[in-house]
Amino acid sequence: MTLSPLEKTGILIEALPYIRQFYGKTVVIKYGGHAMVNCELKKAVMQDAVLMHLVGMRPVIVHGGGPEITSMLGRLGKQSQFIQGQRVTDAETMEIVEMVLVGKINKEIVANIHRYGGKAIGLCGKDGHLIEARKQVAHIQKDGEEMDLDLGYVGQVERVNPGIIETVIAEGYIPVVAPIGVGPEGESYNINADLVAGELAVALQADKLVLLTDVEGILADRNDPASLISSLEVGRVPELIQQGVIAGGMIPKVNCCIRALDGGVKKTHIIDGRIPHSILLEVFTDTGVGTMVVPG
Repeated sequence: MTLSPLEKTGILIEALPYIRQFYGKTVVIKYGGHAMVNCELKKAVMQDAVLMHLVGMRPVIVHGGGPEITSMLGRLGKQSQFIQGQRVTDAETMEIVEMVLVGKINKEIVANIHRYGGKAIGLCGKDGHLIEARKQVAHIQKDGEEMDLDLGYVGQVERVNPGIIETVIAEGYIPVVAPIGVGPEGESYNINADLVAGELAVALQADKLVLLTDVEGILADRNDPASLISSLEVGRVPELIQQGVIAGGMIPKVNCCIRALDGGVKKTHIIDGRIPHSILLEVFTDTGVGTMVVPG
């Protein structure tokens, strides 16, 4: 569809108050899912980040990479095992995870941002002790008893030291962060990227946290895309979890939004990363896309 000059002007005018509102503000974007494997969606996300930066916003990208890790492990003859959605990560697996996330995916994102006219620097939690981590243990029920399972080098965020991020932003670059944390002995930990994005948003006191997903957002009826809940108050979350409206992988994403709001982040969004330029639609238009999780 070709837009007329008047329609194009209307789009720019609609974006103007949002450009003014978010000038100089930090937006943390969790980049993952289908948008990381589809070439056109990859391009759209990079262009969105570059445009946001050029109009004076401060985008920070936190990326995942689970499918590529699984693929690399398979090529090396290692099976992936998951407990409660977390990859069991022994020492050898951790080396591969770090290689894929930091050495491959992170650098590809940085290169693509430069390709589309931006400037970026890749980081992980080891850089400047950005993400200090501790070991995470899985708690499961078995035969009516609660058990703890060792997940290996799977971590939780202990502390975020955002100084290096602030330095990178001040020098005019877009930070791109791989979700690898550093332990007290310098060991690496694999951390859920949603969790890292939420904690980083809190540490930076971001104005927005945006989580890209492979669904429309939170649906009142998971079989009906038209039932999208565009705005969700935190107080409704326990009820919707009990009803099964919020389930599976959506639960940690919603909890991540709640944690960010509790920590001072002003707005949180769960949006459909399968829509090209969904980030711009969320930030710069009146209607937005996906589900906004708000206090209340």
